[in-house]
Amino acid sequence: MQKFIGGALALIILASCGKQDAGKPETAYDFSKDAYIWLEDVEGEEALAWVEEQNAVSLGHLEALPVFAPLKERNLEIYNSDERIATPAMRGDHVYNFWRDEDNIRGRWRRMLLDDYIEGSEEWELVLDIDLLAEGEDEDWVWKGAQCLRPEYRRCLLNLSRGGADAVVVREFDVETKTFVMDGFSIPEAKQRISWVDENAVWVGSDFGDGSTTDSGYPRTSRLWKRGEPLEEAAEIFAGEQADVAAGVYRSWDRDDSYDVAYRVPSFFETLNYLYTGDGEFRHIDIPADADLVGVMNGQLLVQLKTDWEIAETTYPQAALMSIDFGRFMDGDRDFEVLIVPGESMAIPRGGIITTRDYIIVRLLDDVVSKLQRFSFADGRWVSEEIEAEDLGSVTLGSSSDESNIFFFTYEDFLTPDTLYVADDGGRTVKALRSLPEFFDSEGMTAEQHFATSKDGTRVPYFVVLPKGFEPDGTTPTLMYGYGGFEVSRPPSYSATVGHSWLERGGAFVVANIRGGGEYGPAWHHAALKENRQRAYDDFIAVGEDLIARGITSPGHLGIRGGSNGGLLTGVMLTQRPDLWGGVVIQVPLLDMKRYNKLLAGASWMGEYGDPDTDDWEFIKEYSPYHNLDPAADYPTPFITTSTRDDRVHPGHARKMVARLKEMGHDLLYYENTVGGHAGASDNEQLARAEALIYSYLWDQLTEPAAE
Repeated sequence: MQKFIGGALALIILASCGKQDAGKPETAYDFSKDAYIWLEDVEGEEALAWVEEQNAVSLGHLEALPVFAPLKERNLEIYNSDERIATPAMRGDHVYNFWRDEDNIRGRWRRMLLDDYIEGSEEWELVLDIDLLAEGEDEDWVWKGAQCLRPEYRRCLLNLSRGGADAVVVREFDVETKTFVMDGFSIPEAKQRISWVDENAVWVGSDFGDGSTTDSGYPRTSRLWKRGEPLEEAAEIFAGEQADVAAGVYRSWDRDDSYDVAYRVPSFFETLNYLYTGDGEFRHIDIPADADLVGVMNGQLLVQLKTDWEIAETTYPQAALMSIDFGRFMDGDRDFEVLIVPGESMAIPRGGIITTRDYIIVRLLDDVVSKLQRFSFADGRWVSEEIEAEDLGSVTLGSSSDESNIFFFTYEDFLTPDTLYVADDGGRTVKALRSLPEFFDSEGMTAEQHFATSKDGTRVPYFVVLPKGFEPDGTTPTLMYGYGGFEVSRPPSYSATVGHSWLERGGAFVVANIRGGGEYGPAWHHAALKENRQRAYDDFIAVGEDLIARGITSPGHLGIRGGSNGGLLTGVMLTQRPDLWGGVVIQVPLLDMKRYNKLLAGASWMGEYGDPDTDDWEFIKEYSPYHNLDPAADYPTPFITTSTRDDRVHPGHARKMVARLKEMGHDLLYYENTVGGHAGASDNEQLARAEALIYSYLWDQLTEPAAE
């Protein structure tokens, strides 16, 4: 089964200091005449000259710190290590893997037989060398994945990005001849969606000119493009609205049966799905717009709800995973079978459902700790069984296929390196295949889960990893991470970078599972949407205060880090509670919440934040970091980072925030990578440098004197 698109594409007890009201800026600022809007010109000559000037100052300081060089060197050793797990992607009788190391900076796409991989072979067959391709074509190619045509998986549509941007070039490739197909399917650079129909046709949504993309910059239309015809002559079959996030058509498979599904995404958390019959008719797949259409398996339609759904006299509860015969559903039957309703402390996180030939595999979080269940369909009913897995850690579901009952998953926790498992017969047999080495010495370290109480009384979980020899005297340098948005969960995970850069050097590490995320299902996410956004920020503050109350750290030793929506989080923390943090890392952030919906993909996130061009601005402006800077505030020196090639979150957010902070006389550090996309780095060298910069900054800010 190929997954259908679901609903589209975050006590106040304080020991050592009281809350300070940073207040509003003392000087009025006319944001309708934004003096720094010129910094939104991404590749403008003046803007890039400004970036170069800021980079020179910050890099000169950070790279001169004694800790920087050893951190970067060790990062690169880890990222290039041959002992990393080569993550498998199942395609027919092969597994594929994309691999970067010191000799293959851009990476190699490779494969081996599935049976050989399970038996432990390390003999890979090279399919495509991206370094050689980039050199031969004089392009800054970054690998963005491939879609291969079943059942042979010989013809693939490769996605190649210039510099790591979301926009990609699509080119057809033959994995047997290891060459691009002459006169094959090829699409110029754009944000696009393409899906195989058969060997001679594809569904394609791209930038075809005026009116073909949405306000969010994604495809609005879909064409059926047949081999040999010019793309511009391909027939447009489906179109959404200009205000939609995206729209298109793709083909999904249930074993040998295929379905063409058209979709409109009116907002980030809503999708309208239609079954295309091939004769111009689109039949609405009539489930709630905010539900996830998981797919069709063995003729059974699988749906997961995000809110209660009342049909006739039956109410199906929020978060339920349900099933019904697809044909009967399309004919009007609504008598669903409920497979599972997660309990109050539980959730099915994003990516928590995969299918094999005969089983549904479900990953559950119970107070943010993973469990696995399988479901099999027999005698017209679903039967549930638990799959044995390790306790107190995190399971991540990997590759699966509807051609067998084999699937892969990994287990990890903060102090236990990832182990890759292969499961067969729906998980009845499980075998450990490969494990990461211990990239840092965790002896004497401990991981704990605690709960803080937020401003409105909500119990907020967080994990803290304490270093060897920890004493609760308030002096431990502590790094606190959070995200809190888009129903994204942050369970325990093993990070070699955090381990050697922070924990092994004596720091404590914290993950705050604040509202807005998916740790407790849709309700946990909905609790911090739009006008309730402040709840996520109150939760984060409560965790910080709880750490101080427990004697783990103190404000001068407490640093925070977040990226993207998490960068908005740490930007808000800078402006709302500057007294609580000794260091603030703000990565690829949203910060100007008045203009976010006008910048790149920003319009697609109004379902999360609200529309600043309406009365929603009344609550958005209360937390928008760019609009709440205060020249009189005593801010810790923040480190703000972004990427010129980020075509998802506009680099103008970070640039303008830096410019206003400097105008007010506040100290700061800024680094803008000129490539890297939304990830901020496009190869191991760039990533090693970026992480070394961040941890060098944190040690410099949170220790007295700076640690070596």
